[in-house]
Amino acid sequence: MQLPLQITFRDMEPSEAISTAIRQKAEKLEAFHEHITSCHVVIETPHKHQHKGRIHHVKLHVMLPGREINIDRDPERGDHEDVHVSIRDAFDAAVRQVKDHVSRQASHHR
Repeated sequence: MQLPLQITFRDMEPSEAISTAIRQKAEKLEAFHEHITSCHVVIETPHKHQHKGRIHHVKLHVMLPGREINIDRDPERGDHEDVHVSIRDAFDAAVRQVKDHVSRQASHHR
């Protein structure tokens, strides 16, 4: 993987299993655009909710030449108790935006 990847854990202990899952998703993201200049992933577990378990919030900041992609969902609506589901959903959203960027560039250069 050539992609510079930074992983930050907030309000939770760092986990090698979570870091590995993020690295795997970042490698797949890189397959859609070989010139991603950086990817910063923040995993946080905000305060406990009275009616739910611990909710995991995943933020992504991806830099492409000419484009910045930020994925940041409201923890009340877009995140999950399963951190792996949160990671998957955040990277799925990033992949959609990277693909959109690539197709726009391709149609612009025709």
